[in-house]
Formats: sequence, structure tokens, C-alpha cells
Amino acid sequence: EELGGASTHSTKSGVTHFTSENELACIQGLKDLMKYIPQNCEEESPQYEYEATDETRPALNDIIPANPNQPYDIKEVISSVIDKDTFFEVHKDYAENIVVGFGLLGGKSIGIVANQPAFLAGVLDNKASEKAARFVRYCDCFNIPLLVFEDVPGFLPGTDQEWNGIISHGAKLIYAFAEATVPRITVITRKAYGGAYCVMNSKSLGADLSYAWPTAEIAVMGAKGAAEIIFRREINAATDPAQKWIEKEAEYADTFANPYRAAERGIVDDVILPEETRQKLVWCVYQ
Repeated sequence: EELGGASTHSTKSGVTHFTSENELACIQGLKDLMKYIPQNCEEESPQYEYEATDETRPALNDIIPANPNQPYDIKEVISSVIDKDTFFEVHKDYAENIVVGFGLLGGKSIGIVANQPAFLAGVLDNKASEKAARFVRYCDCFNIPLLVFEDVPGFLPGTDQEWNGIISHGAKLIYAFAEATVPRITVITRKAYGGAYCVMNSKSLGADLSYAWPTAEIAVMGAKGAAEIIFRREINAATDPAQKWIEKEAEYADTFANPYRAAERGIVDDVILPEETRQKLVWCVYQ
């Protein structure tokens, strides 16, 4: 069981996408899964009847913590944006720093890829990159549109990641998004740093629409690290280097690490209030 059982392959190797307590639960899971997938690769993704109501979600305005280093659960964002009780997660217990699964948005079946700040701060590592890449390619094969929620501080550093081919695994994800022909929308909720930002369905990868919340931080790296590099001479020459570092960090954050500078450059299409997210996305589905 430890070598190659259901738990091992669903949590460590990633071979198994789902586990079930018994046959009945397995069959029910299959029934639920088939609601989101067309019968073959020639059909469009399933669409069900949907009655539009009030699409605003005020609770989303308070979901991002004031402290940028404090985590939150991206699944709460997903559940608030898509149709109620329709999220069907895939690979739930494997590479939990990224969340993938199916859902309905305005009655339309979509695939969801999201960084999970509540686990490893949502970084991309070998397992997460491969998990997301496989899911993106699957959705593309079956004409299922993709919705991406982005909050990624970067790729996980370290010798273990490098020796196990983070460059190769990261390339799988960027290639999967780049070659996908289905509609793709990205919502940047908070951090979008460096190469990891590019990989997560950025405009440069051909995203059809890219939205950002006012809390989005779109930059090469975090303000603290960037300030240390860019303003190194000023910080070292200051009477109080620690205080000067804090000042320069705030200056960099105000000037660069915000969605408005990105919007000016066309990196994002619109900066929207969190409560407007579902309304905007449902509109996209019917265009």
C-alpha cells in the first residue's frame, strides 16, 4: 500500500486523479465528472440552462488579507465566482499549491486553474507545474474554456527543484497555455511575480482577457527584494539603512507593484473590483 497504493498515487506520485471510499462513491464521482466533459473532442463543452440573477459578490472585497504575506483560501474565491456548488476538483490531494478542477459559470462548463496561497504560498514547483499542464492540455483537447486565478510569488527555489528539472516542468505549463486554442481568461488576485506570472496564462501567452483586482501586485519580483537590489547604494549610504530600505520598498510598491501601471501598458485589460468578478466573467461566457 505504501509503495503503490491508492493513497500513495493520489498524494505523492500524482498517477491517480481521484480516490473513492468504495465502488458506489466511485460511480457517483464518475457521474459528477461526466457533467463537465463533452462526449468527444468534436463537441463543445456542456452548457446547461442558467437564469441570471444578481451576479455581484460583495464578500470577495474582503477576502484578500491586508498583510501581503498572510494566506487565504483560493477555493473560497472559486466557489464565490462560479455557479453555486458546481466546483469539481481534480488531483485534490496532489501538489496542493495549485488547484485544478471543473465548474459551471453561467451554466457553461469551464476548467479552472488557480494558485493556492494557503499551501506553500502558492508557488510553482515541479509537481504543481506538471499537474496544471496536464489539466490545461486536457481541457484544450475537449474544448473546455479555461479560467485562471493567479496569485503566484514565483517558482520554488532550491537545489531539489533544480536537480529535478524545474525548468523542464515549468516549460510544460507555459507550452500548454501557449498552444491552447480554447478561450482563456485570467484574474490576478494578488501576487504576479516574474517568470511565474508569465507562465500563468499571461497576455503574452495569448490570454483572451486578463483582469486584475486592485490588490494585484504585478512586477519582476516582490517590492522588498527589488528595493534591496535597485536602491542598494542609497540604502548602504543612509544613516539608518533599515529605515531607508523600508522607504524604498514602499516607493517601489507604490510606483510599480500595482495593477494600474500594468493596465497602462496593456498587460491587463481591466482593473475590476473583486465583487464584479463573477459579473464580468459571466458576461464573457455569453460573448
